[in-house]
Amino acid sequence: MPRAPRQHRATDATLPTRFSCHGELRDYQRASLWLKVNAQTLAQAGPTPVLMVHSSRFDALHVGFFYRDGTADWQEVARGAYGANWRLGGQIAFVPPQRDAALVGVVLRFDRVASAPMLRMRLIDGGQAQIQATAMASMIGAMLMLLALGAVYNFGLAFAVRRQFPAWQGAWATCMVAWGAMWSQFHLFFFPGLAGVVSAQICTALSCLATLLATYSLLTAIDPGHVPRWLGRTTRVVALATALLGVPLSLMRSGPLEFWANALGFLVLLLLVLAGSCLITAWRRGSSAARAFVGAWAVPMLALGLSSVVDFSHAVWGGGSQMLVLAASAWQTVWLSVAATRRFMGMRIERDRALVAEAAAQEQARRDPLTGLRNRRGFTDAITPLLDRVTQAPDAVLDDSQGVALLLLDVDRFKAINDAHGHDAGDVVLVTLARRLARWDGAMCVTARLGGEEFALLATGMGRFAALQLAESVRTGLGDCDHSPFFGRGQVTVSVGVAMARPGDDFAALYRTADAALYAAKHQGRNRVVIAPDVIYPEGDDAAMPIRIGISD
Repeated sequence: MPRAPRQHRATDATLPTRFSCHGELRDYQRASLWLKVNAQTLAQAGPTPVLMVHSSRFDALHVGFFYRDGTADWQEVARGAYGANWRLGGQIAFVPPQRDAALVGVVLRFDRVASAPMLRMRLIDGGQAQIQATAMASMIGAMLMLLALGAVYNFGLAFAVRRQFPAWQGAWATCMVAWGAMWSQFHLFFFPGLAGVVSAQICTALSCLATLLATYSLLTAIDPGHVPRWLGRTTRVVALATALLGVPLSLMRSGPLEFWANALGFLVLLLLVLAGSCLITAWRRGSSAARAFVGAWAVPMLALGLSSVVDFSHAVWGGGSQMLVLAASAWQTVWLSVAATRRFMGMRIERDRALVAEAAAQEQARRDPLTGLRNRRGFTDAITPLLDRVTQAPDAVLDDSQGVALLLLDVDRFKAINDAHGHDAGDVVLVTLARRLARWDGAMCVTARLGGEEFALLATGMGRFAALQLAESVRTGLGDCDHSPFFGRGQVTVSVGVAMARPGDDFAALYRTADAALYAAKHQGRNRVVIAPDVIYPEGDDAAMPIRIGISD
């Protein structure tokens, strides 16, 4: 491996006279690095060897194939111009042309390569190379598709549930899609000019950014309070330091790349330890998210940790640790998407149950516990929309189809029933009357027990005559109830006061008018209906009582 102080053209005339594998490599980052493959190594690759170079940071790569008859064939790729030599999986393929003479040697010349120790090359049989290329293309395409779908799904989930975790997870999956496309050279289908150094630099920056996004995704997924504050802050600081270190490392073209790469690897390992500690601590403290997501985070943590300490450069058909990380990322995004969906669905189900329970409690608060009819609060809430069209049009004249009538009903001589037969008998009477009154409840009528022995019914869509007929029907229907064993049929009667709503009336005004009509029905002999005409209210201290009241025939 001689070192050349200046650039050479890759021809037979410029080949080094001697190759040596001893000593320390120097000065190659600004010049050229020559490598040679002898015939014995070529023979191990089969009759049709293919040279696979995993792309790194270099300006140009010249590959010469030498044959026994003394001929040579040179192939060349350069940054931004890989031509047809690039393959998915971050590889550059050099296929020697078929000749009658045997292949006896291969020479490679790297111009301005960033780091010799980071170079990875393989010699494999041509048939195997084709099979591996197809398999890697299928695997990489499937994993990138899973990551892309996970990114879209998590962004949609973040928008739907208004949570930070799916947003961070979607950003991480998007970053991994970009990193996977850059590393595998999938993007060269669309942007061939990015081949080489630029793609490698972007990959370094994206990998560091991905660690930051993954850390925030994990920390926001865990329930607040399940991770000590100091541990969470330390994890965030290390993640930020890892991302910041990726900026200068991605821009370096020469210098101590191995040192900074090792420093980055140390930070990644430290970050994995801290993130794992957060996950374990949250689990032990009862975090449901930690239990749900531990399976997702364990696999990529294990893959990333192993790739930092174990050489996987020749694993997965030369894909190395990148293929392991990409596969673990696809696993993670699928697991997290499913687990997050189940978790948020569970939370939504619990929320819906709470809302149903709250609605039931509110409805129960609007119901009379004895009879099941609406109480005064429930009645006013229900009839307010029905009265709005009257109160909001104070100058309108309502026809019969727009009329609103309030019926107040009071049980006649109810105190005597309680005194003679006890309060239990009185309760039975009220429940029986309420069940009969509930038959009129519907879209046009709203019924309620306002308190004691007083009931109410508000009817819409009827004029004065129809309201009077309805009140008579209600009176006779309630009076015909059977109250056995305390009373016979027809022995309990009710008096009814009716008031028609007028423009500008609210419930309080309408109630006063109906109550005045009910008062008149009581004083005129009970068990009858009184409907109020337009009522004139005096001014002064007696303003609460009407001067005259209409009496039904």
